[in-house]
Amino acid sequence: MTSQNHENLAGFLDELESFLLDTNYNFDNCFSCDNNANEQDFSSNGSSITHPDSLSDTNNSIPDKPGPSTLATDIKIIIQRKDLKEMLIACAKAVSVNDISITNRLMSELRLMVSVYGDPLQRLGAYMLEGLVARLSASGSSIYKALRCKEPTGSELFSYMHLLYEVCPYFKFGYLSANGAIAEAMKNEKKIHIIDFQIVQGGQWIALIQALAARPGGPPHVRITGIDDPISARARGCGLGTVGRMLSGLAESCGVPFEFRGLAVSGCDVEAEHLGVRPEEALAVNFALTLHHVPDESVGPGVRNHRDRLLRMVKGMSPKVVTLVEHESNTNTAPFVLRFVETLDYYLAIFESIDVALSRDDKERVNVEQHCLARDIVNIIACEGLERVERHEMLGKWRVRFGMAGFDLLPLSPFVNGTIKALLERYCEKYTLKVRDGCLFLGWMNRDLVASCSWM
Repeated sequence: MTSQNHENLAGFLDELESFLLDTNYNFDNCFSCDNNANEQDFSSNGSSITHPDSLSDTNNSIPDKPGPSTLATDIKIIIQRKDLKEMLIACAKAVSVNDISITNRLMSELRLMVSVYGDPLQRLGAYMLEGLVARLSASGSSIYKALRCKEPTGSELFSYMHLLYEVCPYFKFGYLSANGAIAEAMKNEKKIHIIDFQIVQGGQWIALIQALAARPGGPPHVRITGIDDPISARARGCGLGTVGRMLSGLAESCGVPFEFRGLAVSGCDVEAEHLGVRPEEALAVNFALTLHHVPDESVGPGVRNHRDRLLRMVKGMSPKVVTLVEHESNTNTAPFVLRFVETLDYYLAIFESIDVALSRDDKERVNVEQHCLARDIVNIIACEGLERVERHEMLGKWRVRFGMAGFDLLPLSPFVNGTIKALLERYCEKYTLKVRDGCLFLGWMNRDLVASCSWM
């Protein structure tokens, strides 16, 4: 790369960073839709996540019949120690062997120890206990479905997600690293096609469009194909049409030639012919926190491995860059108890990071944790088979999948790395940024939480 190109890219990334970190953008006007008309009343299901003070009522859903116990000898000691983490894990073990007697004893104690207004472990414990109750009563899938439907309005939910976006750098890290990789790969292209496999509200592309408008030599023509499962909890009720109008209006105001096409289809059902790839356009494919929702063969007998199928399909379209952002966690194939422990460890770091940014009596914090995090936690713990859609894998496994599909890892850009380091300076010093094996890892203290890399 020439020194002039270095300067141009550095300037472009500076623009990208400034737009990503701009707190003056009026996000509230992006989505004003209200999905109350589509909501259903699931109060009869007794979901205590949507009603945090009702956790004490969940005992009625647990059958009271004896079962074999592997924990009876030390259950008294565990209860006496009052170690919340130890008790949660012991309860998960009891649930895994269907030991109703010990499970009920532990749940009775746990209800006195957890609170959505407590410290990070107490708050997380409330949602993990809810997941255990749902799993034991075989109501995991119905409770999760209720949670997916019993959502606030689209604008309210967007505000909760935007608050999480502001107080924790996880989304910004993912968006900035992915957008930086796309910007670098497309720096000399006049026509760009971005396929986003989970566009949600389209927030990732706001900063990129604004930065492309300031690109030396003028902006390229940008076409975005936004995919979102119409029944997904992440579809957020506003509709792809709203996303398209928002991005189109933004692009017009910035002077960026723009097209948008929404594709309301599950990732499992996407085929190459759906995507409208044009030979004259440079192709970028974005997998930001979405591939873990796509099932593989481990889900159950007869389930097709769509994770690897999608990667092979994308490789066949000859993209110039493919971006991957994923949770650095192993909840796909791990047995239940190990999955529970991994979820506890992973989300405790998330809740601890939120704790330094929002006070414990902040109602908005409760809304953020309930509507942006709790449903995923319950799904991991309470559901199995196709109903368990939160199936995270460590980056090492993703590297194997991408390699088998024929991809090569792209080198990290020092400009992107520097921009992300500048981003983290705005947050608590307990956040960590690591570069390992050509990939970026954002973490909290000693725990890696989000990984990012790009491929071609």
